Amino acid sequence: MQIVASLLIAMTLNLLTIAAALLAVMGKVNLAARRAQLGIGLQAIGWVCLLLSGVAGAGSLGDRLLSTLAMAGIAAGLAYSAMAFDLWCGRSASSRAPAVIAAVMTAGYGIGFQHYAFRVGWANGLLALQLALVAWTLCRQPLTPVGRWRWLLVISLLVQLLVTASRGVLGAFYTAQFPNFFAPHPANILFALAANVTVVMSLAGILLAYREEAARELERLANTDGITGALNRRAWSAQAVAIVADSQRLQQPLCVLLLDLDHFKDINEAQGHETGDKALKLLVQGMQSVGGERNVVCRYGGEEFCVLKRGADPAAMRAYDQRLRDWLAAAGPRELGIPLHYSAGIATLLDQRDSLDAMLRRADSLLYSAKMLGRNITLDDAALESGVEFK
Repeated sequence: MQIVASLLIAMTLNLLTIAAALLAVMGKVNLAARRAQLGIGLQAIGWVCLLLSGVAGAGSLGDRLLSTLAMAGIAAGLAYSAMAFDLWCGRSASSRAPAVIAAVMTAGYGIGFQHYAFRVGWANGLLALQLALVAWTLCRQPLTPVGRWRWLLVISLLVQLLVTASRGVLGAFYTAQFPNFFAPHPANILFALAANVTVVMSLAGILLAYREEAARELERLANTDGITGALNRRAWSAQAVAIVADSQRLQQPLCVLLLDLDHFKDINEAQGHETGDKALKLLVQGMQSVGGERNVVCRYGGEEFCVLKRGADPAAMRAYDQRLRDWLAAAGPRELGIPLHYSAGIATLLDQRDSLDAMLRRADSLLYSAKMLGRNITLDDAALESGVEFK
């Protein structure tokens, strides 16, 4: 009995330390990290209650309350951990099954507490099912690239599942060999040893997942504009150079649209910078909404934005331009109470000797001409030569 109690006390102290460490290391950050912190914290509280129930009188009210709270904490902690794992795997919606199992298991445990074989089999059986569901969550195909941390967690969960299920079978069907929580049965000793090992494995997996997410967020911040969420010029240029090379190699059409939001300075001065920022966000939202996956949008600088459209000739780019103008004509007055329009230039990839820089220079020259012609128009090479204006 003493060896099991010592191992479980050590594991609980580790859990409490880990819960405090995660708060200190992660802080109040994103939702996934908060779910992981809460998951570990609830499990630590659950194990504290379970150990305290062992010193209360067997079958007493204190034993019943502490044991039921322990089951609630451990099961709820697993449910919150499953939510964190889903978020780290790129899934915004988590399965409700682990939370439902946590509620059902706790209720059944409290109601059937006086029946020892039932409560041990019930609690451990449903905890094993919950562990299986959380492991399955991690085994599903992630929606975002993730590292090997999820397999570390899967191994940890499967080990916990096996030793938990064995305790459930032992308590439910071989009660004489497992008369209490600290019984020195080999299966119980194995459970206590596994609990200490899997706590460390879980901590490693959670920290690796958090580090990976932090790295992704740093990359996102480095590559995107802080106001609009569009790619910044550096990140866009890196992608655009590769797209130009692919289009030349495959001999596919390619167009770039460089646009400038008209009278943006007047919007800032008359409506305030907050409205100006909203106007920029709305413009990017429109650029992304009326385009497709083959469009790469960026904030080129100030109120200038750029979109590279793969597989598009000038006619396709002008169609995109018209859709964007129509979208802004409706969204500007509705969202901001002011009209939004822009001037733009379209440049086409000419031949194998053409380059991204050359395309941008031509688009910038056309954009300048559009402004000189009175703004709120889009020009391409053919339009400039023929004097046709696209509005």
